[in-house]
Amino acid sequence: MATIAELVEDRTVDGVFAVAKKERRRTRTGAPYLALELVDASGRVEARVWDDVDLLDARFAEGDAVRVLGRVERFGGKLQVQVRAVEASDADPVELTPSLRRDADELDGFFEFLAAEIAHAGLAAVADSFVRDSEVRRRLRTLPAAGADGHHGYAGGLLEHTVGVATLCRETAQLHPRLRSDIVLSAALLHDVGRIRELGPGPGFRQTEEGRLLGHVHLGLRMIEERARALDPTVLAELLHAVACHHDRSAARTAEAAVLYHANQLDAQAATRPIGGD
Repeated sequence: MATIAELVEDRTVDGVFAVAKKERRRTRTGAPYLALELVDASGRVEARVWDDVDLLDARFAEGDAVRVLGRVERFGGKLQVQVRAVEASDADPVELTPSLRRDADELDGFFEFLAAEIAHAGLAAVADSFVRDSEVRRRLRTLPAAGADGHHGYAGGLLEHTVGVATLCRETAQLHPRLRSDIVLSAALLHDVGRIRELGPGPGFRQTEEGRLLGHVHLGLRMIEERARALDPTVLAELLHAVACHHDRSAARTAEAAVLYHANQLDAQAATRPIGGD
């Protein structure tokens, strides 16, 4: 069975994939076709069903695992699978979701280590409430950082990005002792925690209804407030402000908020921008 990473132009493909996206569309002449995004642990690829559309459409749904027979072509500079046959598979779609290349257990250990670096008792208690939450930890390991199409767009990307941003913030605070390291580190560890309510499971990682309406920043602020009732109100305001501004540089009113904004941008850009030779 072929994997997506092994696909070669002008070759036949026979493989088992998860259907991350499925849309029924029409050509300019009005003929129906299916636009698909297929994924496995090695990556993702667009696919099209042009023939026997009604027959094949009834065999699977978005989110299913399927066995696909087709041919690989190049369209718009990217590989695309022209599907000839498709049938349901009993494979687990979640296990066919693109996943991180780094060791998840190692990243988990870094997450715990960084949380343990927070000296402020109140902030440490808030961070620890997330560290000890098994469901939070599970979803950090199974969700992307910004949806399937964003940076770190694979299962575990949320954990990888969180650790990356927190590490950058920790190092910056060591270089600049004037920064309140406990504020910036706490905010970094929690800045994207709202993603666990915003995004559904793989392979599609679709937005939940509250995620679509409220977004991960608002959801994250609510989650933090729920666990920080005993925190000094001034300290809580500083923490919430930094988290609230991590996508809005102009809104940052503290150095810690500005550092988090730039660390978030740096980690996202480092993960997605082309490098020499790409």
